[in-house]
Amino acid sequence: MIKRFVDFMRYNGEKWMTITVYIYAAYYRICLLVLKMTQMEKKMGIRGEESVSEESIETLRLARLVSFHVNRVTQHLPLKRKCWVRALTARKILLKHGICSTLYMGVGKENGNMVAHAWLRCGQLFVTGGNGEGYATVAKFKAF
Repeated sequence: MIKRFVDFMRYNGEKWMTITVYIYAAYYRICLLVLKMTQMEKKMGIRGEESVSEESIETLRLARLVSFHVNRVTQHLPLKRKCWVRALTARKILLKHGICSTLYMGVGKENGNMVAHAWLRCGQLFVTGGNGEGYATVAKFKAF
C-alpha cells in the first residue's frame, strides 16, 4: 500500500487533478446519499439551458484530461449512481477552470426495466457517460 502511494506521488504528473477528483467524487457521493433531489438540483446548474456547442482546442484538451481522470478514479470506487457522481465531479472541476458544460439526465430501458443515466458535455466532447444514446433526455443543466 505504501509503495503504491509512493509510486503515485513520484510518477503521477497530474497528481493534483487525481486528488481533486477523489475529493469531489466523495463529496458528491455523500450529497447523493443525504440530500433530497430538490437540494441536489441547486448543485447541478441552471435547469433547461445548454452550454455552447463550440469550444477552443485548449478547453477541449483540459476537458479530455478531466474526463480521463474522473473515469479512471471513479471506476475503482465503490459507488452507486456512478454516472451521476462522474458527471457532477467533472462539471465542478471544469467550472473551477472557468469552462462551461451541460449536464444531461435521461431515462431508458435495459432488460425491460427503466434506468436513469447522467452524462456531461463540454463543447462537442462528451466528458462522461457517453453521448446519451438510447436514453430520452428528461433534464439538462448548464453549469453556472
